Amino acid sequence: MNSWRLAWRNLQRNRARTWIAVVALAVSTTLLVVIDGLALGLDDLLTRGAINLGVGEAQVHAKTYARDESIYATLPNADAVIAAAKANGIDSAPRALGGGLLSTGENSTGARIWGVDPAAERSLGTLPGHLRAGGFLPDTNENRIVLGCELARLLGANVGDKIALIVQATDGSTSTQMMMVSGIFDTIGEVDTSLAMIDRRDFEELFVMDGKIHEIALSSHFRLAPEQVAALVTPAAGDAADVMTWRKALPAVDDISRLTRSFAGVLSTIFFIAAGLGLLNTILMATTERIREFGLVKALGAAPGRIIADVTRETFLLGILSAGVGGLIGVACTLLLARHGIDLRTFGKLDLGGVGLEPVWHSHPSARGIATPILGMVFVTLLAALYPAVVVARLTPVKALTHV
Repeated sequence: MNSWRLAWRNLQRNRARTWIAVVALAVSTTLLVVIDGLALGLDDLLTRGAINLGVGEAQVHAKTYARDESIYATLPNADAVIAAAKANGIDSAPRALGGGLLSTGENSTGARIWGVDPAAERSLGTLPGHLRAGGFLPDTNENRIVLGCELARLLGANVGDKIALIVQATDGSTSTQMMMVSGIFDTIGEVDTSLAMIDRRDFEELFVMDGKIHEIALSSHFRLAPEQVAALVTPAAGDAADVMTWRKALPAVDDISRLTRSFAGVLSTIFFIAAGLGLLNTILMATTERIREFGLVKALGAAPGRIIADVTRETFLLGILSAGVGGLIGVACTLLLARHGIDLRTFGKLDLGGVGLEPVWHSHPSARGIATPILGMVFVTLLAALYPAVVVARLTPVKALTHV
């Protein structure tokens, strides 16, 4: 106990230097906690954006569908997959997918047509409510269509307008249907320019699909990990189907997510190195000023290990104080950002990897994200103390006492 009291008294010899070091290390710890929380929050923002806006936690396609997205590459065991998902409490949204031409008379453009079950899409995620104008498809089949916002702009179409949908059916015939614009999606990334969603019953009639589908999106609403969702339906899907998590379905978003975590790790490493070098300089100054004192202690019989222990105790107390204060402030800032978030609407509509981001970026506090900076900063202070401690411990008493 006396050794720790002595270490604390030694820290107070030069209070200005000590508190400057404490503030610098505390600020670094605070920033590390906040950065980790924001990085996890951005990862969560991307994940939820991808899953909720139509992709789901996992998807099932025919194995041949990924090659050319052919309208003939339909799922052979769709009913079994839907039944397996339901048995495990997983919502499913079956979709038929194809291409077509949309025309308002004056303007026309190609589009990616989704034939969906409106009720299933509402249960799956937030895409049906992500509208700039109008409403989503009604449960009753009324020849309605919902357009991506950029697609609607290209067509010059508004809610309530009639547009012609022209497609080539699976039997080789050309089908045309007049559709009324029910709603216009808000910005949701790359699909803005191509997405047109209609009722699956209209799709089957236009494309002569006979109840066949191309895709099933699955979501447990974050109750299960995406890999677990995929594993639960894989036996029912069979060898002819490809079951993938959202990360495989959206590799660009997954890459950004991984890059975000890597960047946070690199930034944390830089902060640790900078803090360690700054502290090393401070400890070198402090030990240099006390070389004669250490020489006297050694002359009285103290072993080199005693000198190293004394310097280490002082830096340990410095590290605990700095990391503790910085950790508390960092936790407070992280909790504040988790509650209120950062409003991204200032920068307009944002999307990463083709996924539209929610308007508020919330921090995501975690035990690991809080403990790692605090423990890491204490470790850095101890590491920074080793070199100065070893240097003074190796000095002979004569050389130390005659140091100028």
